[in-house]
Amino acid sequence: MSEATPLDAAAAAMQAAADDDDARLAFYARLVEAELFLMLQRDPEPGSDTVEPRIFPLDEGPFVLAYDREDRLARFAGGPTPYAAMAGRRVVEMLAGRGIGLGVNLGEAPSETLLPAEAVEWLAGTVAHRPAEAVAQPREIAPPDALPERLLRALDAKLARAEGMAEAAFLATVAYEGGASSHMLAFVGAAPGAEGALSRAAGEALTFSGLEAGTLDVAFLPADHILVARLARVALRFDLPRAAAPAAHRAPGTDPDAPPRLR
Repeated sequence: MSEATPLDAAAAAMQAAADDDDARLAFYARLVEAELFLMLQRDPEPGSDTVEPRIFPLDEGPFVLAYDREDRLARFAGGPTPYAAMAGRRVVEMLAGRGIGLGVNLGEAPSETLLPAEAVEWLAGTVAHRPAEAVAQPREIAPPDALPERLLRALDAKLARAEGMAEAAFLATVAYEGGASSHMLAFVGAAPGAEGALSRAAGEALTFSGLEAGTLDVAFLPADHILVARLARVALRFDLPRAAAPAAHRAPGTDPDAPPRLR
């Protein structure tokens, strides 16, 4: 049996606390951010972003299978088999609206899970959630107030994987003209085109922390914006890792803004 994975650990925590919604959400959070190896009917055409998953007709309906380790996939298949590597969120986005369930790590893994089509739909809708983008300029800025530790941990983990997408992020309590107040996560120096992925990361951290939607605004500021100095004085700062060297090419499912098409 292969070494335990982070998904195994999240599944074990969920199973040990069957009535704990936080543990269940933590498992789904780990699933959507994990790299999964999706079993295919055949290898994709060179340069194509269209994949054809192998569909298994189970008693519960049609399912595709994905694994969080290549060796687990190979053991289940009985040898080498075509696959596409992609984040779990890409798998559920690709399956949404098609009435197809997702089998995860079927075989001997502790995280063996069958997600029926209804659960795939829910999960796809959950990862599609985005926090509101702030359009008004804050009148007052203060340190973040009374945010649960699990949200701060989730944000820290998400932004630690947002390599090269922004210079930093600041979390603060803000009051707008008119009296409305909220928490705001301001990204400074976001890379061109990274806004969608950063909003998605913030939204997933918020949603999978079990908090109500609408409690976090997102803003994107250039490094020389007047608000950056004010935020630096009072806000909680997250430093994002610098970008690594670009990959030579992208495999199906690796572009964060272009999920593979299902054939």
